[in-house]
Amino acid sequence: MFDLDLWREIFQSINKNRLRTILSGFTVVFAIMLFTILFGITNGLKNTFTEAFADDANNSIFINSGRTTKAHKGLQAGRRIQFENKDFNYIKDENGNKVEFITARIYKNVSATFRNEQNNYSVRAVHPDHQYLERTIMDEGRYINQRDLQEKTKVVVIGRLVEEDLFLRTKALGKYINLSGIQYKIVGVFSDDGNDNEERLIYMPVTTAQQVYGNNEYIDQINLTYNPEMNFDQAITFSNSIEKKLKERFSIAPLDQSAIRVRNMAEAKKNVNQMMTVLGVIVFIIGMGTLIAGIVGISNIMIFIVKERTKEIGIRKALGASPKSIVSIILIESVLITAIAGYIGLLIGTGILKLAGPGLEEYFITNPSVSTPLVVFATITLVLAGALAGYLPAKKASRIKPIVALRNE
Repeated sequence: MFDLDLWREIFQSINKNRLRTILSGFTVVFAIMLFTILFGITNGLKNTFTEAFADDANNSIFINSGRTTKAHKGLQAGRRIQFENKDFNYIKDENGNKVEFITARIYKNVSATFRNEQNNYSVRAVHPDHQYLERTIMDEGRYINQRDLQEKTKVVVIGRLVEEDLFLRTKALGKYINLSGIQYKIVGVFSDDGNDNEERLIYMPVTTAQQVYGNNEYIDQINLTYNPEMNFDQAITFSNSIEKKLKERFSIAPLDQSAIRVRNMAEAKKNVNQMMTVLGVIVFIIGMGTLIAGIVGISNIMIFIVKERTKEIGIRKALGASPKSIVSIILIESVLITAIAGYIGLLIGTGILKLAGPGLEEYFITNPSVSTPLVVFATITLVLAGALAGYLPAKKASRIKPIVALRNE
């Protein structure tokens, strides 16, 4: 295998027959390049869906209220449905261990000021469980806790970009920030794996917001996560049950889709998983078809190459070459060409994905890439196919008598 004369002879053969070598390699290059691009785009779609779900817990349920569109039980259409603390407690107590985490949300817009810096931000008033629903990452300090709720303390947790905007030369933790004329102490700074907008939010206790903004028990939204042990169908049944009970609680017509809106991430995840499974099967079939086409191509070329070299084989045998050495030369040459061509195909494919990546984002394809083991597997498959395609005719040719091989046209 490491015979210097053998390798010199192989490279001389490749150099002498450049067209043959290029044709052999082109089939492999094209197959691996197409394979790489195909699976890279598929992974880009998967990355897009992964990022879409990165910001919230995958088992989240969002409950919103609106206005009724149908009359029901003597009540007119157009009623505004307003959630309150008692509705939050009802959902929490009614469902017990089916609920993992639960929080209310109140939305406000404020003008935030620190010293000479000022900007406008959105405030979310929440419960402590909100940290786990939103997957909030605490960089400094702490999140809102139960004591803050009970004492209605004027504390806030600000996003990383809020700190960058307002606290230019100092750390925000422990400082006081003015929100529309009211001072709040900053007890934590957070970051978020979602987009930048998530890091320009300010969180405060829900009870504090209720006291400061209206002195009432109103809440805008109820969010929760269902028990992770539930499967998709159980989770969807659970959210449908919540919607039905809330409609009965507020005397809303069962078919009224606007008064109570329940969005379950399980439905979206189930649909995405089904779509990605179908897409994966389609891409696998196409990818295997590409590999098979490459295998057929390299096999045909190798059969032609061996046939073309029949006279050469006859001369080698006449000079005393053993059948084993003849087969080895053809096999090593086949494997070398296929391996190099496969690597070139991988480089071209990944290069195309890298160059086209930014432009593909508008088509919901994020960071298209392909795992190296997958491409290596495809290349090895082609290498083995090339080796097998070269071995069988080479083995047959090596058994031909020299006089017969030299007469071959």
